[in-house]
Amino acid sequence: MTFDWANIIGLAGSAMMVVAYAYSNIAKQMNFVFFNLLNLMGSLLLIWSLTVHFNLASMALEIVWTLIALLGIVKAMKRKSA
Repeated sequence: MTFDWANIIGLAGSAMMVVAYAYSNIAKQMNFVFFNLLNLMGSLLLIWSLTVHFNLASMALEIVWTLIALLGIVKAMKRKSA
């Protein structure tokens, strides 16, 4: 394994997703926009990393994770505006 920019960006994305998961377990009141933005940014960084060091299973997971995060953001924004 090389320690290149793709791996650094992928690790940053993974860290964001871990922080989002920890936040969801620690927060007394969830901010769903924040939670889903962390997940979205993390998954997009991992997708970028996977374009350099491709892995089909991981890419599929990150694409689905991105779509779920986008849906979560839309739902949270609708709730805030209601």
